[in-house]
Amino acid sequence: MSINIITSGIHHVALRVANFQLSKKFYIDQLGFQIVLEKPNLFVFMAGNTAIGIVGPDTKTKDGDIFSPFRVGLDHLAMICESETELERVAQALNKEGIQNTGVKLDETLGKRYVAFKDPDKISLEFYMK
Repeated sequence: MSINIITSGIHHVALRVANFQLSKKFYIDQLGFQIVLEKPNLFVFMAGNTAIGIVGPDTKTKDGDIFSPFRVGLDHLAMICESETELERVAQALNKEGIQNTGVKLDETLGKRYVAFKDPDKISLEFYMK
């Protein structure tokens, strides 16, 4: 028998990072998200209706560890983009900030356009058309 969970979406996503200050600079200063909660070794910003928590390293975090989309766990995080104009603007702004990215591409599987980039820990991020 299945549980049949009823939900209206994702409440929050937490990403563990190796360098808390570098990640804070990336998400807040470069990408421009606004902090809604800040505690030692944690800050939270909103991506639309989803809270994203950035958590600094733990004592169990291995030195030099970086993200890999090929390990079990998170493959990537895709944020919704509402307009083609905004997609193009963000792709250009990523370039201007020196953030390596794919440029605007077409996802052949879903037929949607997106731009992909990585955070300082190489966590794969996408800005993806709705």
